[in-house]
Formats: sequence, structure tokens, C-alpha cells
Amino acid sequence: MIKIGLLINPVAGIGGSVALKGSDEVVERALAMGAEKKAMQRAVQALQCLVPLAERFCVLTASGEMGEQVCQQLDFNHRVLYQAHSPSSAVDTKEAAALLSEQRLDLLVFVGGDGTARDVLSVVGSQQNCLGIPAGCKIHSAVYGVTPKATGMVIAKLLRGEILSLKVAEVMDIDEQAFRQGRVRAKCFGEMRVPDELHYVQATKQGGVEVEDLVLQDIAAEVIELMDDQQFIAGSGSTVAAIMQELSLANTLLGVDLVKDRQILQQDLTEAELINRIASVKTQLLLTIIGGQGHLFGRGNQQLSPRVLRLIGRENIVVVATKTKLKSLHGRPLIVDTGDTELDKYLSGSIKVITGYRDYIMYRVSNPENEVTDAQKLCLPTSVVPE
Repeated sequence: MIKIGLLINPVAGIGGSVALKGSDEVVERALAMGAEKKAMQRAVQALQCLVPLAERFCVLTASGEMGEQVCQQLDFNHRVLYQAHSPSSAVDTKEAAALLSEQRLDLLVFVGGDGTARDVLSVVGSQQNCLGIPAGCKIHSAVYGVTPKATGMVIAKLLRGEILSLKVAEVMDIDEQAFRQGRVRAKCFGEMRVPDELHYVQATKQGGVEVEDLVLQDIAAEVIELMDDQQFIAGSGSTVAAIMQELSLANTLLGVDLVKDRQILQQDLTEAELINRIASVKTQLLLTIIGGQGHLFGRGNQQLSPRVLRLIGRENIVVVATKTKLKSLHGRPLIVDTGDTELDKYLSGSIKVITGYRDYIMYRVSNPENEVTDAQKLCLPTSVVPE
């Protein structure tokens, strides 16, 4: 029987929807602002496709929110090896990871963000096969599935006995204090051994500032004509920042701002503030992709929640990117990881990307779990398998 370790950071990503840009040292503040824990929900999204294969594996895990509750919900054969504190902390993650890795696991699955990956790395190194379920605000590391369900599909391949190559992948993290001040300081902390499934496991986020100044100016000119006099949300990222600079407006590089008539209405909005501001006003959303990874939603912009996106509507989403950034995806589709399966499917399909002045391309949006083949159907709930 295959042995899978499961560790969940219950507060991973908790600061995202309330614009705190992470969970490090801000958990109590985030909860006080109305943030909800979603790490367990994302773990269920990933692992529920393993239910038909439950006889093939057992789960070794930690107590309570760190894994036990999800195993109980999915009725997995499981054993609790580590008693977590309440509330749990990074110490619990490290101690549990060390204990589980002694059990000769076939795969250690962890749920969190870059900080969680660092904690696991610090005790298991590159000797343990690992794979992350994305639940953090910022995920620069290449040790996570592109979506929770994509992670589950990789695990299902293992359970079905399919051959999986392994690779070493970088664990990256940034200084969250600097991140909240609009500065990105990313650093590689080491490497983990993960399945080499390019379609399902994300790449390392590309850093740096675009140097294609003329291209960015052309994109800005097109967007300003398109959105002049309109209320719009300016998403995060350097390409959007360049457009805001052309408008001579201050920009929250790592947050979302609300603009109308070339004036800032409000900066660095939370999910609740966005809903209040756009509920009765047609609003467009301006955003770019994450270079190297291709995510539109679910990486660093959790303020753009399913509720917010439904209010905006797919037709009012304006995507901008340089062709260089798109080429860095090597043909991989754009990813939407909103946490809402039906919304992700609704947002899929071809989308227009502004790449210059009067210059556009159509690019595919498609999560791996939506590209179903006969070999993959066993991994998906019946309700989402097409006829």
C-alpha cells in the first residue's frame, strides 16, 4: 500500500482577501478583518479525486486542521502520528514533517505557500518526494501544482502506477514585510524532489522588471484609450504598474486599486471593499499574467475573489502582457485558480490579450483538470466529466 504524508498549514493565504499579502505574523489581524481559513478547503479540492482510489493508499498525518479533519471528511484510511498545537505554527509543520519523513513515505503532500514549503524543506531536504497543494498568497516556488486539482491529478497518477519522473525544484520565498511595502525580494532557499509533470506542476515565478519600455508604452496607450472615463480595477504586476505610471497615478504594485476619470478612488482594496465599490457600478478589471507561471488569478491577488469576479463579469476582464512574457510560457495555457471550480471553468477558453497599441492576440485559458482525457477520468468527480 502506498504511503502518503499529509500536512496542512491551516492559515496559509489567510491575509490574501483582506489585502495583507501573506499570513506571516498577521493571522490574528486577518481573522479580525473577517478573513476565512481556506487551506483545508483547497486540500479537499485536491484530494477528493483520490476517493475512487482510496484502497490503494493510506495517509499519515497530523491532528486536527493539519490533516486529520480532511482525512475524516474524505473517509481516507489514515493514522495520526503528530499531535499539533492549537493554534498550530511553523514549529508544528517542521516537527510533523520530520516525523512523517521517517516513515519512508512514497510522497509527502503539504498545503500552504512559500513559507510552508520552506518549513518542510528545512527538515526533509531533497531526499523526500514532495508535492505542494497551493493555498498561499504568494507562490514563487516550483514545488506546487498549478491548481489544487492539478496536484490531485499528479497524486492519482502515482496511485494508478503510472511512471512519474522526478526532478529537483526550487523553493523560493520573499520578505513579506518588504512585500507589503511594494518591494519583492525573492530568494532561493534550496531544492525539493518533486514529480516532473510540467503540465501540472508550476514553474518558478520570473522576477525582475520589464525592460521593454516601448512595448509597455504601446500597451499603456491602448488601455488608456479603452478605459478612459471608465471605472476600473488596476490589478497587481509591473505591466499594470507601467499603465498607471502613464496615467500619472500612484500604484499599489502588489495590490489592487480602483480608478475612474484618471483619478484614484481607493488604493489597496480588500475583497469586502471591492464588493462594496463595484456592486452597482459597471467595472472593468485590468490585470496581467505572472511571468513564467501564467496565472491570472490565485497568485497574490486573492482580493479578486469569486464574488468579485462574478460581479465584474468575464466580458469586463482586460488582460495585458508583453509577447516576451507570453513566450516564456512555452505554449502552456493561462491558469485561473480562484478556488471555485465552476468559475474556473467559466473563465476558461480563449481570451484577448493586449500586447501593444492596436495589437492583440488570443490566448488559451485552461486548467489541467479541465483538459480531460480517458486516462484522467478516474481522477475527476463524475459531475465534471463531460459526456
